[in-house]
Amino acid sequence: MIVLVRPQLGENIGKAARAMLNFGLTEMRLVSPRDGWPNPSAGPAASGADLVLEKAQVFESVADAVADCTHVYATTVRKRGVTKPVVTPEVAAREIHGAATRSAILFGPERSGLETDDVALARTIITVPINPEFGSLNLAQAVILVAYEWSKHVGLESPPAVDLDPPAPQEELDGMIGQLDAMLDDSGYYFPPDRVPSTKRTLRTLLTKPRWSSQELRTLRGVLSALDGRKRHRAE
Repeated sequence: MIVLVRPQLGENIGKAARAMLNFGLTEMRLVSPRDGWPNPSAGPAASGADLVLEKAQVFESVADAVADCTHVYATTVRKRGVTKPVVTPEVAAREIHGAATRSAILFGPERSGLETDDVALARTIITVPINPEFGSLNLAQAVILVAYEWSKHVGLESPPAVDLDPPAPQEELDGMIGQLDAMLDDSGYYFPPDRVPSTKRTLRTLLTKPRWSSQELRTLRGVLSALDGRKRHRAE
């Protein structure tokens, strides 16, 4: 699944849709497109990829757009101050085809790319090995590179291991992180104020690295609830 985060021009959405359909991808999600949706400029630029545009879903936030996904990839060519595994589009394509659950690939706005908080939501970063002296790709070019690598593995999927629980969807992971965040906030952990955003990003990076299953997240949330209830009981 391709997720365009805050895309600016309808033409670029259409060109991205064309790139997707060229290689058999049809599921597009849009996060807060600048000029709204639907956009009359997208259709002509899609050059017949109307199926992708008609099925496109719109979300208000990246978290909402990837809530049902078990693995989220962020495409970026620049270091964002977030330590996560970094792979090429080819490696990401193999991982996606080897998984039995839904994956999402994030692409940022045309002018600035993904913001640090967008990248922080992902579990893996995709970086295209291009000329370090000129690392500028437009949105459709970035999408077509990833879509091409994905298409090379169509029909070659390996059956997933059956002895492991599948990874939890992003929505469940975000719920656990939100619960922990609220508890840390109540306990006064976040200090000083000017360090709060970077501390929260560091914690999110730490917690998105493991391959949590739904059962593991339920267990951890139960632990957090027990600790929170014990603290409240003592306060009474």
